[in-house]
Amino acid sequence: MRRTVILSFTLLFLCHGLLLPEERPRIRKFGIKTGVLNPGKWNAITDVEGVKVGHVTLIEGDNIRTGVTAVLPHGGNIFQEKVPAGVCVANGYGKLMGYTQIEELGNIETPIILTNTLSVPTAANAVITYILSLEGNEKAGSVNAVVGETNDGYLNDIRGRHVKEADVIRAIKNASSGPVEEGAVGAGTGTICFGFKGGIGTASRKLPQSRGGYTVGVLVQTNHGGVFQIKGLPVGVRLGRYPMKKEIERESEGSCMIVVATDAPLDSRNLKRLAKRALLGIARTGGFYSNASGDYAIAFSTADGMRIPHRPQSRTIKTETLRNSQMSPLFLAAAEASEEAILNSMFKAHTMTGMDGHKIEALPLDKVKEIMKEGPGK
Repeated sequence: MRRTVILSFTLLFLCHGLLLPEERPRIRKFGIKTGVLNPGKWNAITDVEGVKVGHVTLIEGDNIRTGVTAVLPHGGNIFQEKVPAGVCVANGYGKLMGYTQIEELGNIETPIILTNTLSVPTAANAVITYILSLEGNEKAGSVNAVVGETNDGYLNDIRGRHVKEADVIRAIKNASSGPVEEGAVGAGTGTICFGFKGGIGTASRKLPQSRGGYTVGVLVQTNHGGVFQIKGLPVGVRLGRYPMKKEIERESEGSCMIVVATDAPLDSRNLKRLAKRALLGIARTGGFYSNASGDYAIAFSTADGMRIPHRPQSRTIKTETLRNSQMSPLFLAAAEASEEAILNSMFKAHTMTGMDGHKIEALPLDKVKEIMKEGPGK
């Protein structure tokens, strides 16, 4: 059987063999503005200079609905020029590969890969292959591959492990700056969020010059549950889709991966603090880090002078980093961007039918519009 690989910007959504039509809007185009800070040019993680994102989307037959998303902190050899990083865990029911070395050394040395749960080992092998193939890495004997996941097994034949090493490497090599495709693409192809179709979402915030002018960008892979809300309105309840409602109890479970990029000069300690605030986006949209959720945030800095050479020329390193007292605006930016990214992942995702005929509906935007007009009074 011919294997179907659908790449970013050429994505075809298949449902019972038919193409699904129209483009769905991001939340701002829909008319909903969240937060008080302004987004960057693309309102995406790629607003942080140098950051690139690549997707490979796998849709085949009735049962394969999965993929890969790669986030590159910069376009160079990241193994030779590592970047400071931090990870925060809200609930650790997940398989985040590479976490302990980030925790210990405070940096990342590979692209960050997102995929499905059972494809983590394959993705790690691919990342290692990619890093070892780069010029300058001929003597590398240890690579800390960073791979995150969520479980897309309701819509996808996850046990078939259809993601191959070539798909991961293709996602890395296809990564680009500029607009980022969202919804049911890449690692978000088969995911579910608050009982509706989830996926990949992204957003950014740019601080005013008086607060440093720094940019914070966020990309999410949403596959989690809770009592869905938008700007405090109980959208999930009004749509009849929420946990503790007997017939849909399962919708409180699931995971969310969050990747945070910033050009602010932060060390690993404050990047971990920034990651912690990005996790607030899950709560702001109604999630509560359920027992069977893997909710992780990885944050890294691309600031000038912050890269960490693999072969340093001196015994010590001298950098300028932001003071603790200057972190609060960045914390707000991370929380706002994460919230908007999660909403974008749902607004952009189409209805999808997959494994064993399972069907997950897209968030009904016409009903959402009515709920937003009704406000809190109902």
